[in-house]
Amino acid sequence: MAALSVVLIGLVVWVAWGNTALELNTYTITSSRLPENFDGYRIAHISDLHNVQMGEDNGNILSILRQANPDIIAITGDLIDSRNTSLEIALQFVGEAMKIAPCYYVTGNHEARVSEYDLLKAGMVSAGVVILENDQAEINIDGDTITLIGVNDPSFQTDYLFGDSDAVINAKLTELHTDGNGFTILLSHRPELFSIYAAHDVDLVLSGHAHGGQFRIPFIGGVVAPNQGLFPEFDAGVYTDGNTNMLVSRGVGNSIIPFRVNNRPEIILVELKANN
Repeated sequence: MAALSVVLIGLVVWVAWGNTALELNTYTITSSRLPENFDGYRIAHISDLHNVQMGEDNGNILSILRQANPDIIAITGDLIDSRNTSLEIALQFVGEAMKIAPCYYVTGNHEARVSEYDLLKAGMVSAGVVILENDQAEINIDGDTITLIGVNDPSFQTDYLFGDSDAVINAKLTELHTDGNGFTILLSHRPELFSIYAAHDVDLVLSGHAHGGQFRIPFIGGVVAPNQGLFPEFDAGVYTDGNTNMLVSRGVGNSIIPFRVNNRPEIILVELKANN
């Protein structure tokens, strides 16, 4: 009985640690379509904060972002949590993140659920965040250009569970003329729509939403993810289809299920490499 108690206590401590032990994971993406002046360009990717607080005023998250030394920061949705929304926490975080690097943001499904989204948006715009609501922005270095495209979470237009998200995102990407735009980075909350992104020949997709599958089993992966169900195909890491690479963040915060198992929260650092 004593041994069992020790094991249970150890398990609780390990799970608690694993829910706050934020880590930085680095991926290198190589492309022949990347302009030479963007060789070595660094993008910090953070997703699914869900109004989390890690350290005073999210100091732990900001410290890792400073350590990453990115050229830009991409925030791919669910900055807030619809069940316990705090604009103050969200806006304080993006204000400090803007001091590290320019921030680009797209919405998640939780932003679509709350009446406060317009206030959140106004606060982020005031802080200098570039909000890509079915829009695009160009980044230029000495005459070389890459394009950032951002699509709203499809739940702004269709039912979250039963709507035709594929059609919504496909229509938006068609409007934004992603094909043939040179090196293109897409910010989109939903990884399960990867086939749509690949069909538009996007070079790099940054996504979240899956929370790493919430509970991760060694050598198997995540157990459950929203809009993918059990043993999701796109739960974390890098996926490739043709010229398209997608990086799925395990995210930082939690939502319906308030804890993770074997699934540390993460920030991703993407390093771009030209293969010319």
